[in-house]
Amino acid sequence: MKYLFLLAFLLLFLNGTAQKSYSVTKDSTTGQAIFRGRITLDDLAQEPSFHWMAKGEKEYRPDSTIMAFLKAELPKYSLVVFMGTWCDDSHYLIPKLAKILKLTDFPMDKLVLYGVDRAKKTGGIEPEMLKVSLVPTFILFQGHLELGRIVESVNRSLEADLARIIALNQKSE
Repeated sequence: MKYLFLLAFLLLFLNGTAQKSYSVTKDSTTGQAIFRGRITLDDLAQEPSFHWMAKGEKEYRPDSTIMAFLKAELPKYSLVVFMGTWCDDSHYLIPKLAKILKLTDFPMDKLVLYGVDRAKKTGGIEPEMLKVSLVPTFILFQGHLELGRIVESVNRSLEADLARIIALNQKSE
């Protein structure tokens, strides 16, 4: 039953909508824009104050050997990501994710990206349902089954950690 509910949830949110599904507030600590709700990488790239997005993506050089593996494998999966536009760890990792997804031709309809406020809220139940308490959190799914997650920081690199999750799953099949 738990997986059925999760599947229904993912199908609902993976399909997306055409309307703007996030709110923008000003961080009382830094004055930065906080995006809260379902967002896209394009939403982040189009926000003029998020200079960290374009800079981080342009400067990132992922490992080409690992990227060859991810290009063949990553598009077979779905990704749900929670991030904070106010969060330094998100500023560091989300541009890297954008670069990885572009280089692997990842289908963007298989990416669900949520902006959270400092309380880790999106305006919906998603963070509580998926037990997200730190950002960024990257959750890799195959169908309705969670295969693994990367929480707040990486062990080796974002591409290596994603590849490790996929490889571990392939060994267990």
